[in-house]
This record gives sequence, C-alpha cells and structure tokens, in this order.
Amino acid sequence: MGRVTQRRKVHKYVLDGSPKALEFPVRHREDVLAVEEPLEIRLGQLSFSVTMRTPGDDFDLVAGFLVSEGIIWTSEQLVSLRFCAGEDENGVQTFNVVEVQLRPDVTVPSIGRHIYTSSSCGICGTDSVESVQKSSHYSPAADPLSIDAELLASLPGLLRKSQRLFEDTGGVHAAGLFRIQDDGGAELLCLREDVGRHNAVDKVVGWALREGLLPLRGTVLQVSGRASFELVQKAALAGIPVLAAVSAPSSLAVELAEASGLTLAGFSRGTSLNIYAGDHRIVRPVAQAPAGARS
Repeated sequence: MGRVTQRRKVHKYVLDGSPKALEFPVRHREDVLAVEEPLEIRLGQLSFSVTMRTPGDDFDLVAGFLVSEGIIWTSEQLVSLRFCAGEDENGVQTFNVVEVQLRPDVTVPSIGRHIYTSSSCGICGTDSVESVQKSSHYSPAADPLSIDAELLASLPGLLRKSQRLFEDTGGVHAAGLFRIQDDGGAELLCLREDVGRHNAVDKVVGWALREGLLPLRGTVLQVSGRASFELVQKAALAGIPVLAAVSAPSSLAVELAEASGLTLAGFSRGTSLNIYAGDHRIVRPVAQAPAGARS
C-alpha cells in the first residue's frame, strides 16, 4: 500500500502462561503500522492549516476539510488542487503540501489555523466556539429518508469487510458512505480510512464534493469510532441525514444533531443500536408473537 503502511521490528511479550510462552516469553517479529504524516493545506499563498493524517486520498481530504470549514460547498467553487514542492532529508518529494485554488468569488479566511491539527482533533485551532457552529447550506432536516433499523445496525459489519488498512494494521478509523436503495438495501459508495476519524470523514465528504454529489441526500455515514460534535457537524454541512457510530456520542453531538434535524445512532453493533436524535427516520421491526401464542 505504499506510504500508508510501515513495517517495524517489535518485541512481543507473550504472557498467557502456556508452556511455549514460558520457554520463549519474548519473541521478535515485524509489525505493520499505519503511517502518520503532516499535510499542509495552502489556500493560494496562504498557509491555512497543517493536519496529521495517513497519506492517500489527500485531495479528497483537503476538499472535505474546506467543506467542514464552511468555505466551499459545491465542486464549482474548487478550481484546482496540486501538490507543492516538499522534500525530505534525502531530497525525495514528500507530497505533504497541497495548494488549493478557489473560485475568485469564494471568501477566503484572512488568517489560517496557526497550530497543528492532530489526527484526533477536527476543530482544534478554530478562533472561537461561535466559529465552530457554522450554518450549513444544506438541511438534513428536509431529507425524507427512512431506514430499517436492522439495515442500519448491519452497516458496521458491511464497513468492516472493506477496511483493508485496518485489517493490516488495526490502527485506523474508517468512514463509509452508504446510499439507501428503494429495495431496502444499502450500497457502499465510498470508504476511506485514516489514523484520524475526522480525516476519514473529510476524505469521504471531499470525494463526494469532487464528484458533484453534494448535498448527500438519502445517505448514511457510518463511522468506526465514537460520534463527536465535529463529526455531526461535518455530516450536517454535507447534507447527510443519518450518522451512525459503533461507539458512543457526546452530549454536544446529540444537541447538534437535534438542532440540525440529523438522525444520530450510537453503539451500532449488528444486533442493537441506540438512536439519540431523529428517531422518526427509523423503521421499527414488526413485533413477533411468541411461538405457540393464539392469533
């Protein structure tokens, strides 16, 4: 997979008490790690942000990041993306700087984020709480999508089957965009993996923007981790009506989902899930009469 993984020698300690472990408690082996590197985003000549990410799908990441920042919301506003000169100590191109050219009528912030955005933070470096609460050009509340509860609960399993980088490393997050079909099925439109959960979502949203698919009506965004405020915000800004996570949401994520008209599911793990906001979109299972009961 090129620069997305790296092999490292490790000392593995086996402490299960087995005869083999007692004889050889320390073993030497190679492990596969997910790569994490900085990416500088430039708007023209302005250095806007530096984020830590897993290399790959960088143009999607940048495009999605600009949607999440409320700077653009259509593919026509994005004129071009290109890698700039950037070399390591050996003079090899790092592909760690992307320059963006936006349409002249797009309002560009006068200053950028002057700190690193870590792979665990999607809104670090914004100037104020008010700047985080951006208004969306798309309204998830107006989306008439309904989805069967059992289908929604099955999406983490479908996502997991396609997580190649996680299979190799066990160290990345995933975001998958599903189109809910008229026959009650779900089509995986796009999957992205990254050491940062917000990066994975930005890569999905950026792909959709570059394909001219925004707003993402009739879709579900399934994520592998928890549902934070930032992920709900990213989904709302892309016009996604349903966000589902395998872990818990935060209180602010639930509040924003309710305010945005977005359906938010948590602890979605195959046989159960919790709906924290937007339960009106969920088609409930039909209750089954106990075996032997009289009709």
